[in-house]
Amino acid sequence: MILKMLCIAALGVSSVFAGGEGWMRNFEGARKKAAEEKKDLLVDFTGSDWCVWCIKLNKEVFDHAEFKDGVKNGFVLVELDYPNDKSKISEEEKKQNEELIKTYPIKGYPTILLCDPEGKPFASTGYRPDGPVPYVKHLGELKAKRVARDEAFAKAEAAPGVEKAKGYVAALKALELEDGMMISTYPEVIAKIKEADPKDETGFAKKATDLARMTKFMQEFGAFQQKQDLDGAMAFLDATLADKELGPDMKQHVHGHKAAMYLRKKDFTTAAKILEDGIAVAPDSEVSKELKRFLEMVGKMEQKEKEKAATAGAEGAGSAKKEEKDAKPAGDAPKPEPAKAEADAAKP
Repeated sequence: MILKMLCIAALGVSSVFAGGEGWMRNFEGARKKAAEEKKDLLVDFTGSDWCVWCIKLNKEVFDHAEFKDGVKNGFVLVELDYPNDKSKISEEEKKQNEELIKTYPIKGYPTILLCDPEGKPFASTGYRPDGPVPYVKHLGELKAKRVARDEAFAKAEAAPGVEKAKGYVAALKALELEDGMMISTYPEVIAKIKEADPKDETGFAKKATDLARMTKFMQEFGAFQQKQDLDGAMAFLDATLADKELGPDMKQHVHGHKAAMYLRKKDFTTAAKILEDGIAVAPDSEVSKELKRFLEMVGKMEQKEKEKAATAGAEGAGSAKKEEKDAKPAGDAPKPEPAKAEADAAKP
């Protein structure tokens, strides 16, 4: 146990947990090592004691010598663990990981980010079912994205005016990263786009502003959920919706989150009404398509709950009748024979 705790506290040394030998947990230490060795970072966002696909990825890929041998010349391996059992990681590591999840707002676990030594992601992947050798090949293909990114950035930098902005926008889009992650990890590129395109002909500046606001919203909303403060979360959603400067896309997203809160309480009627209000904000938007699917799901869930209640009611009624039937005598109770004296007296 003492050895286990020492390994946790030593952030920079190899982990004894999910990733096994060869993985670092100190992100800054890993960045320095990658710079010194001229390698990229392979960052594994995992939930080592609860995420089924994370555990499968470790057992099927990361634990194998073919994987370790295949990546050792190209990557420094970093494990960022978000376990349910917080005793598995030190306080220093917990604080580090909480900050990193803000910089790299992943959508699920496991997420594997490939980053350059500066920590800028250029590719993302996750669980794949074919074992260590194909996985290493897949990583090699993704590694080519860094070369393409650097070439595209250089070409954009040399272009004049709005063409420079368009070049950078195209380069970022080619990375196929989540919008929130792109905003949080490439701020200097976004600044160049805005400077080269002051009239926002690309529409990117507005999109970046909206995404930054959405990212901030999700961080604050997530903090309420993490604390299980449902009342606080609902008040936060209501306050956000009351903001008159809220754009239509974000307003629809907030409606979706608010509907989900009521769905947790199985208040299907209120959830459906909130979704309908959200759809009405911009009926033809992409977000509306998601809200409509959500609304359809709420209807199905409500119907299933009604059927479940009806079945339970019918079973309850049947059980009550059976108990009542069992409580009644099967027929007329046999009359007791009269005492002999009474029987004799009854004779003529």
